[in-house]
Amino acid sequence: MIELRQLTKSYPTKHGRRYVFRDLDFSFPEGASIGLMGRNGAGKSTLMRLLGGIDTPDRGEVATDVRISWPVGLSGGFQGSLSARDNVRFVCHVYGATGAQLREKVRFVEEFAEIGEYFDLPMKSYSSGMRSRVAFGLSLAFDFDYYLIDEVMAVGDAQFKQKSKAAFKERMHNAHMILVSHNMSDIREYCDVVVLVDQGSVVLYTDIQAGIAAYQGLLPPARR
Repeated sequence: MIELRQLTKSYPTKHGRRYVFRDLDFSFPEGASIGLMGRNGAGKSTLMRLLGGIDTPDRGEVATDVRISWPVGLSGGFQGSLSARDNVRFVCHVYGATGAQLREKVRFVEEFAEIGEYFDLPMKSYSSGMRSRVAFGLSLAFDFDYYLIDEVMAVGDAQFKQKSKAAFKERMHNAHMILVSHNMSDIREYCDVVVLVDQGSVVLYTDIQAGIAAYQGLLPPARR
């Protein structure tokens, strides 16, 4: 169960507060992978941050009894003066992984990221691609009921992208995803339903093609 209850979120601007959502009530369908769609600026990424617990509403709540990941591939939360190994260890401690379980998760991320000796160097020395590889591997090191994926299914070269997509497909045997993407092929391949965000409202489409058509109807003609 994932429910938005009287959810309100706004941000200050020079013209006053801009409300992304105001008193929003919505229940996400259970047991389905969800394509979260909408125009740029509609609030998709804001909603993902709220679902992942890295942002908080002005009022109301996200109520859930399932395990939801942070946005997959998010690398902004790493401590740059620490190595990838130490950052991964820290996250493991936060999520209660210790002993053999911690060592296994560190090993998994190190092997998945494929950055060699850089795994033990400060992350501020990494390229953005290397940071993303570590972030992607760290996301996959934990078992969640729902994985949040904002725009990027994978990073790196073609081989790494193929490896990442294969790993995600394996996860989807026992989990689901909430995917933000402008790639209609990804929506069709990975999602069971579409949730369309527009002007502070959220609408569910159980028919994927109908959801895609509704999304495309919101776009300027040049982008169709």
